[in-house]
Amino acid sequence: MTAFSIEHLPFNREAVDSWSRDDVRHTNWPVVYVIDGATGRRIPGLYVGETVSTATRMRQHLAGSKKHDGLESIRVVIDHTFNKSACLDLESHLIRWFHGDGQYEILNGNDGLTDAQYYDRELYRESFRDIFEALRAQGMFARSIPQIENSDLFKLSPFKALTDDQAVAVTDIVEGILEDLGRPDVRSSLVVQGNPGTGKTIIAIFLMKLLADIRDYQDHDDVEPGSMFSEFFVPENRQLLSTLRMALVVPQQSLRESVKKVFKKTPKLDASMVLSPFQLGESNTEFDLVLVDETHRLGQRANQASGVQNKKFREINAALYGLDHPKYTQLDWIKSRSKHQLLLVDGEQSVRPHDLSPAVLVREIDAAKNAHRFFRLTTQMRVQAGADYVEFVRSTLRGEHPMLPDLGDYDLRFFDDFGAMRAAIRQKDANFGLSRLVAGYAWDWVSRKNPQAFDIELDGERMRWNGTDKDWINSPGSLEEVGSIHTVQGYDLNYAGVIIGPDLRVDAETGQIIADRDAYRDKKGKENTGHLKDAFSDDDLLVFIRNIYGVLLTRGMRGTYVYVCDPELRARFKQTFASR
Repeated sequence: MTAFSIEHLPFNREAVDSWSRDDVRHTNWPVVYVIDGATGRRIPGLYVGETVSTATRMRQHLAGSKKHDGLESIRVVIDHTFNKSACLDLESHLIRWFHGDGQYEILNGNDGLTDAQYYDRELYRESFRDIFEALRAQGMFARSIPQIENSDLFKLSPFKALTDDQAVAVTDIVEGILEDLGRPDVRSSLVVQGNPGTGKTIIAIFLMKLLADIRDYQDHDDVEPGSMFSEFFVPENRQLLSTLRMALVVPQQSLRESVKKVFKKTPKLDASMVLSPFQLGESNTEFDLVLVDETHRLGQRANQASGVQNKKFREINAALYGLDHPKYTQLDWIKSRSKHQLLLVDGEQSVRPHDLSPAVLVREIDAAKNAHRFFRLTTQMRVQAGADYVEFVRSTLRGEHPMLPDLGDYDLRFFDDFGAMRAAIRQKDANFGLSRLVAGYAWDWVSRKNPQAFDIELDGERMRWNGTDKDWINSPGSLEEVGSIHTVQGYDLNYAGVIIGPDLRVDAETGQIIADRDAYRDKKGKENTGHLKDAFSDDDLLVFIRNIYGVLLTRGMRGTYVYVCDPELRARFKQTFASR
């Protein structure tokens, strides 16, 4: 569509003054620019901007913030078809791509990124890829767009163009946090509720970067005047946040490690701000604000995954409350260690008995609603089929018979032969990357102690469970393995091949979908011990198993492939999944 050029000049006043006289578009035309340099930084710094008066804008940068110290080189993208909307869009794309590539420390704030509609947007976006490739040829990017967009650094980046309901939620949350922080005697809990794929993790990371930017901005810094969040960049808020101590608690180990990598690459955030519930409980820091991702995965006082964790639970309870009592949960620890909390919740993603009880979650949600500190996310960001698909999955798992909604281009397939599904996932991974097999925990993990053994055998195909608990999706060999719920919750895949194991089946007598306790092999997922003894029924187990498959069936952004082990359930689901 476009015939762009990228003009390159040194980042100094003499070069800018000379360049400004070469072309009228250097002083009066919408452009996007990139300023980068390596001097004095652990990793090179980079700033992306857009303007209609490039020379004037460069002089402002040269006279302005210290954050531009060490920048050496300017690249200006000029195109005779550019308009303000296209430039704002390209600016947002480049910021996200540069951050996802990981070569530079991005000096922008995250307050001005846009995803607005405008005339010929799709044609412009095709040209953005050409601009990316031109910058890549100049050494500005190390990886391709698909490689970048498949990375955790991109997917979990705080540099996101938020959906409308996310942007409204962030605005309301920041207003609530600032109001609560301004009242020294107030303690508060804010709750964000959303289905899988609505961006709860992104909200948490985005908020922490935004609050840090508000805290650290200087009067001469660049704040996008038209952004939804520009109103927060005022001296009184800067003062209010000046001593802000905040942390992000992530219960799942694999996701926690991925988030730490993002924080390590993001200015004003640090990997030390990302904690496990146990690390938060053991900390001596009194936090002003703790954000909790996947709050429903916090633990209550039950038999933990190891003796060490059982000991830690007892010690933390004793240190905080003077005794170890079953009533104290990891959420209680967080409330004891912080004045304010932001809890991100989806009750239908609890997958083990020692996760927070539904009653606790309901209590927190109700209290937040009463305090006008409750926020709901509805826009489906992960699954291209939209929110209707998520509800279709959950309804099907509940044993209902919903009509399959219009999925658009979403690739939903049902397989009778597991080998065919495995081959299809391999092919999708070759084409798009990030395509994996996942399953319910219905097979023993024999290969954990014997790496030569196989755990799962279906239709003559033999496979092993995930070889690592940390960042399994991106680990070597993961394409030939099967991931469990504990390796994929909170992550995106392009294509998910979901194995619904014999732990979920149709009862021959009643015709109802039931849980098979004997076939479910997660010992921590079905044990009746401690204060949970005799309180965890087969109906309770069914809820957790349905939740597990609800999570697995909503990981695929582009498509979901399904194989069911139980013959009766296979026949039923096949009919439902083919109902359109």
